[in-house]
Amino acid sequence: MPLFGNTFSPKKTPPRKSASLSNLHALDRTVKEVELGLDYGVPNINLGGQSLKFENGQWIAESGGSGSHKELQRLRKRNMQLEEENNLLRLKVELLLDMLSETTAESHLIEEELKSLSGRRK
Repeated sequence: MPLFGNTFSPKKTPPRKSASLSNLHALDRTVKEVELGLDYGVPNINLGGQSLKFENGQWIAESGGSGSHKELQRLRKRNMQLEEENNLLRLKVELLLDMLSETTAESHLIEEELKSLSGRRK
């Protein structure tokens, strides 16, 4: 009889064979390819009642008709036009400021020349 040891050592139970809960093993190979294959289809998402699908790198609204998508494209086009117009107007302002600076510098030179000429007459 051991003093510090435990005499009770139960036998280890063998590991259980887990029964698969999936019924995929019973499916035909062609059905498996359709269900689990690489063709996932178009990703869809529903946000706030708006259904969207991902096509050609952009999210496109499904519900609400294609009118909202067309409206979005129209607004993007208008935004691009306004940005181009804004860039043109900025260029014109810079050009006008350059012209004003040049004219101001010329007028100062003419004033200095007149002062020097009027000082010689006296």
